[in-house]
Amino acid sequence: MFNSSSITKFLLLAFTDTRELQLLHFWLFLGIYLAALLGNGLIIITIAYDHSLHTPMYFFLLSLSLLDIGSISTTVPKSMANSFWDTRAISYLGCAAQVFFVLFLFGAEYSLLIVMAYDRYVAICKPLHYGTFLSSRACVHMAAAAWASGFLISVLHTANTFSIPLCQGNAVEQFFCEVPQILKLSCSQFYLREVGLLGTSFVLGFGCFAFIVLSYVQIFRAVLRIPSQQGRHKAFSTCLPHLAMVSLFASTAMFTFLKPPSISSPSLDLVTTVLYSVVPPAVNPVIYSMRNQELKEALKKLIQWVYLQQQ
Repeated sequence: MFNSSSITKFLLLAFTDTRELQLLHFWLFLGIYLAALLGNGLIIITIAYDHSLHTPMYFFLLSLSLLDIGSISTTVPKSMANSFWDTRAISYLGCAAQVFFVLFLFGAEYSLLIVMAYDRYVAICKPLHYGTFLSSRACVHMAAAAWASGFLISVLHTANTFSIPLCQGNAVEQFFCEVPQILKLSCSQFYLREVGLLGTSFVLGFGCFAFIVLSYVQIFRAVLRIPSQQGRHKAFSTCLPHLAMVSLFASTAMFTFLKPPSISSPSLDLVTTVLYSVVPPAVNPVIYSMRNQELKEALKKLIQWVYLQQQ
């Protein structure tokens, strides 16, 4: 029997016990991690460098890239280090820090995706009021509110989760410390308060997701009324990447936390967690730059400027 006071470390899920596959996991995660750092770093530098991109949409995209770098840096490096050194251990404080930053960064990212949906709604459905509703001051306040909401969610859940007595061992069945997996280690009579808090959070999250869906219904109705094909294409090119990110992030996260125990399995849990925690930060730069001509042109100018500086 364990209790919270006797636990000094947790054991994370090992992808494999075979040394060759452990190293393969290390190199695969390293490639994904470096791609995420490079892609999001380029978006941040490009937006900061090009003054034509100093608009609300790109300001929120820059904030999203910062959150993506933080979120993938919270989970992937520790998993890589464990595979490289053939260990599963993470300290109690390290696990608590992982839970805090995962909830903080992903909570802030979800809130920011809601803000970005509002930005696209105002830009397409109420363009004459865009400068009023999304002034520089309003954008800073909305971004700050997104980060603050993530911080509040993180403080509440982290404090609540790690105040619950743990008496089911210290093996976390995931490659990073995740609240549902830690709750499985709790004493059965104590964990219900955190389940209740999680339920409340997901009701609010689902309400926000419904807001995004309704926003895009209005957006698509407005876009289809645009007479110019070029205008419709430009509007879709700024909306579809954001919609793709919201769909991937929200669907996999909700499935991970809300799926019934009857269909739960370690391999399924691992796949869905990778989909919501590792894939979005890595593919976000590709999704946003693939259909965004302004961002691609700004990136070309940045690369040309760097090349000329080296001559």
